[in-house]
Amino acid sequence: MNKIKCVCEVCGRTEILTPEEAYKQGWDYPPYMGTFGVISARTCPDCLITETAWAALVLDKKSLWELSKRQVEAINRILTEPESLIPDEGEE
Repeated sequence: MNKIKCVCEVCGRTEILTPEEAYKQGWDYPPYMGTFGVISARTCPDCLITETAWAALVLDKKSLWELSKRQVEAINRILTEPESLIPDEGEE
């Protein structure tokens, strides 16, 4: 796979990396961590999963209506993977 756009759903940090680079740097991103299109943490090496949409839904037992705008945006990105991970023109 070519480079993907990694977006931390907690702090918003964005990097364009190969999946292997992302994994080695500590990103929680498919295909090494999790599965494309399945809600799980999408975090950078500096952030914890406790603020992710997955944690809110599974650990905190929140409904979709209780999620923050940032968490809903993360879910929308996840549900459209891997297409949503394709860098925009000029980002590579």
